[in-house]
Amino acid sequence: MARLEGKTIAVTGARKADDFNRMVAKFGGTTLLRPAQGEVFLDDARIEEQLRGLIADPADWLVLTTGTGTEALLDAADRLGLLMPFLAALGRMRIAARGYKTVNALRRFGLAPDARDDDGTTAGLLRVMGQSDLTGMRVALQLYGDPAPRMTGELSARGAVCEELLPYRHLPPEGDVVDRLIDEIIGGQVDAVAFTSTAQVRCVMGCAAARGKLEALRAAFAGSVLAAAVGKVSAEALREEGVAQVLFPEEERMGSMVVAMCKFFGAADGNYVA
Repeated sequence: MARLEGKTIAVTGARKADDFNRMVAKFGGTTLLRPAQGEVFLDDARIEEQLRGLIADPADWLVLTTGTGTEALLDAADRLGLLMPFLAALGRMRIAARGYKTVNALRRFGLAPDARDDDGTTAGLLRVMGQSDLTGMRVALQLYGDPAPRMTGELSARGAVCEELLPYRHLPPEGDVVDRLIDEIIGGQVDAVAFTSTAQVRCVMGCAAARGKLEALRAAFAGSVLAAAVGKVSAEALREEGVAQVLFPEEERMGSMVVAMCKFFGAADGNYVA
């Protein structure tokens, strides 16, 4: 018997949903598409204001959390005719980077971080930055469309003054698709939910909180419904939202996540892999 036989997997990302559906079907499972991430747009007016602010008055630290967001900052600076002064400002700031994609984005411009994570997570980056005194330091924190209250809170607790840079903004999905997903999870109508971005995690958990169903949702994930993430960062976001049991693959790929789910449901003891 295929290891996903009889299992219903909800996927919260529309991107590559057809590929995900084929992979799940190959192992005998069924998918439900429940997009929890709406349109993404570049907020040019806001980012120009923030870029000009950093050029005029560079922060002590610039914390870069995603390769896509880092590229967006640099590309926006280039498009707005601010690339050279922004690169000059970067030379006056200490740079912290999370993830190899972020490091590669910096390398395009001959830049290297002063601090980088040791495990691909924001927690790992915070551990490394913990070796630096942040008391009274101004920290510009690049995010990708959704706030990071835990990271901002920890930096603030260390004495930093944080400023969030959000080059991209996520619009919530249209209709009641997220509400329907929350009810399906709580009602046990799905066996697993596959998250492919932190924005999807924040959307689902935020909607559940707004409806007074957050604890019920957490209980479902602690019980019969598997919370699966495409990689460490999405898994970290789920844990920050109070989901203690999260399955994720070491290699951040959709196929690897499907294989991990197959192993989980095929395991005789039913233990979560983390």
